[in-house]
Amino acid sequence: AGSLLLAVHFYAWPRAAPLIPSTALGVLLLILSSLLAYAGIRRSLRNASLFLSLCLTVSVFWCGYGVVFILGGQGVLNDTGDFRNALVPGLVTFTLALLIIAAVGFLCREVILAMIASALSLATAHEVALHYSTAFGSSAVACNYMIVCLVGGYFALGRVLYFLTKEKIALPGTDLAKHKTREQIQSSSGSVNHFAVTGLILNMLSASVFGCRLLGVTGKLFIGQVPWLWAAGSYQIGICILSYRAMDVLTATFFGFTSILKFAGGYCLLYPVWQPEAPSFPTPFLVVFSILFAVLALFITLKSPVDGLYFLVYVAYCIALACCPKGFFEGGPQGVAVAIFVASALMTLIHLYNVKASAKIPTGKGAVKALLARSSFLKLREGTDLHAPYLGYSKYADAEVLGYACSVLASFAITMTGDPQAPLATVVIPWVMVAGGILKLLGGSVAFARGKTLESSAFILYAVMWIIWGLTRYGGLYGAARSFHAAVGIIAFMLFNGFIVFCTLFLNIAWFFYSLTFWLIAVSFLLDAIHALPAGYDIAATLIFGLVSFYCFLSALFNSIFEGSCLPMGRPIVQLSGVGGGTTKCLHLPARKASSVKRIADILKNGGTCGIPTDTVYVLVAACNRPDAVEKAHHSKRQAQDRPMSLWISNLKQLEPAKHLFAPLLWDFMEAAWPSPISLVVPRGEWVDFLGMKDSAKYVGTPQSIAIRIPDCSVTTHLIDLVGPIVVTSANPTGEADTTHHNQVYAKLGDKVDAVLCDGPSPENIASTVVDCTKIDSGNIGFFRVGIIPKSQVKFILILFLLP
Repeated sequence: AGSLLLAVHFYAWPRAAPLIPSTALGVLLLILSSLLAYAGIRRSLRNASLFLSLCLTVSVFWCGYGVVFILGGQGVLNDTGDFRNALVPGLVTFTLALLIIAAVGFLCREVILAMIASALSLATAHEVALHYSTAFGSSAVACNYMIVCLVGGYFALGRVLYFLTKEKIALPGTDLAKHKTREQIQSSSGSVNHFAVTGLILNMLSASVFGCRLLGVTGKLFIGQVPWLWAAGSYQIGICILSYRAMDVLTATFFGFTSILKFAGGYCLLYPVWQPEAPSFPTPFLVVFSILFAVLALFITLKSPVDGLYFLVYVAYCIALACCPKGFFEGGPQGVAVAIFVASALMTLIHLYNVKASAKIPTGKGAVKALLARSSFLKLREGTDLHAPYLGYSKYADAEVLGYACSVLASFAITMTGDPQAPLATVVIPWVMVAGGILKLLGGSVAFARGKTLESSAFILYAVMWIIWGLTRYGGLYGAARSFHAAVGIIAFMLFNGFIVFCTLFLNIAWFFYSLTFWLIAVSFLLDAIHALPAGYDIAATLIFGLVSFYCFLSALFNSIFEGSCLPMGRPIVQLSGVGGGTTKCLHLPARKASSVKRIADILKNGGTCGIPTDTVYVLVAACNRPDAVEKAHHSKRQAQDRPMSLWISNLKQLEPAKHLFAPLLWDFMEAAWPSPISLVVPRGEWVDFLGMKDSAKYVGTPQSIAIRIPDCSVTTHLIDLVGPIVVTSANPTGEADTTHHNQVYAKLGDKVDAVLCDGPSPENIASTVVDCTKIDSGNIGFFRVGIIPKSQVKFILILFLLP
């Protein structure tokens, strides 16, 4: 669809008035770019790396391209020269990037995707030539886009037939499934970040803007190139999030860092709209930024020396920016930008080819690992649970490394006081807003997804503070009356932070000092707002907070790469029973892994009690044939007499030997009702002995009856198959609300539970329906509790299937 629009546009190029208005074309391209991004990310779940890279590359291309068209339609780009200077950096980048994707596609025999990429690459190349020489007619550009339309239409038809025929018919070249087996094997053997290729292409895009100016390809740096930089920055933040989803902490942190530079570059190009001179750069910030890049390069070298060398190019870039007062506008940084463009192109080729091809381009992976294997001091963390959080599992790797790094960057950025008469003249807002604000919010969101409630609350609170204060102080928003309103807001933040400081007493020493030193930052904000800031206090406060944040950054990096505690975060300052304790006693295992279910089964067989997910809420279970475990579960719950423990089985075959002891009608009703969230209270009898309960029987049910159920949950029934019948009670102290998340099990029961099988939020927030079947022989049933299954449905089962 996008190529068809562009084909029409370029066929009508010679006309005086465009067939499709520039603004309308830009808006349509933005809509299509978002759809392409969605398609690529959705497909990434199936490890189709080439399709993902093509979709995201074209998406960011059309996003920046569309905004440039909108600027042209609104008269921001005044003449043909402006339009050319705005478009060419992006066109050059995507010509090369799409050519790399096409080459890898042909080499790996994904011909259809390679043809689309090559046609798009030719289209952008012809458009670059068109802007410099009218001898290259626009028809050549349009023809290439028509090729994309035809091949894309064929590909779309193939995919439609593939789904409509339930994978029976696949046109040649449209079956993505046949190429994914090797990639899935590779992904299972080691974490593969399929999003890294797009991140590298985004680095090419931003470097192209400044490199083209140095090489004379474009005549100037101006607002027309901002769409490329900010589109690259926005997509880079998305790639950062997706890299955390791919469990790649170091690459995600790197892309977070590079997104800051892209937004800063766009800010610098936008600033001359208000002021004629170029803005100046805070040197301390850029020096610190280069140190963070260098540390990151050192750690990535442990996994891939080639990636480490690539990261070092950004160290040189930050140093070049620090040495030049006008930053991006001077030749030094622009020269390094050319190096970044070339290095990024090479890394794109290496990463994309190594993911797709069986023969690899050597990158030094494993070399440093082999050296460290001889060391007794440093040992790399490895294994499938490398990024597993303590409480269960998460879809994201830990983002604390990026969160602490952003604190370092934001704190050193505000060491520059700036000119009160021209607050925007010093480039501080991008560093504080993007690093201290947006990326810190990202870190807080990921921390929350990993079950770190306190850390996520702190990150989000500090991010909001950096954003508000950064805009207020460095955006010229103070105004004449600034003291009272600003002071009230800062005091409110200080009260919230006081609560966080108190909570960190129970977390660890590093977090206590981290939150406490941020209080010093908030005090400096308050004193500045009321015109009472002592000379040098704000510099001292930011330096202290920055150094504490830097230690936390190093500690998080070490702990994510190496086993042990090379740089420990420390123990809790205040240790209370049930608060921050028991971390080594209660296992939290992800339910999605068969090995976890087997481990829980072993714990139950050995007399342990475990919290497990079900088809309703979380429950506490013990093996029937372990009276000691059943007694432990009974006492850990402070079980009330009116809430007796129940019995669960995985199928009726476990009761088959005692079938003759059940009334025929009751047996038929159990067959019809289960598996389901329906517990049936049946008369107690000799059948209990067939389950091997022995001395534990006195803790289950009442002297007259027992509640029994087959849950409608594959994880639970598989566990019962491994262990045998289990005794069940709700995973909460008697009288409290039901437990609906694995994090709540340990929070409510503490060290009284030996392990928790984690499956996130419960599928339901309501417990099972408990039906009284003690008088079912007379055709009557009662209800002790109406849960998720209503009375009418239970009675319908009885009437429809069992009664004549």
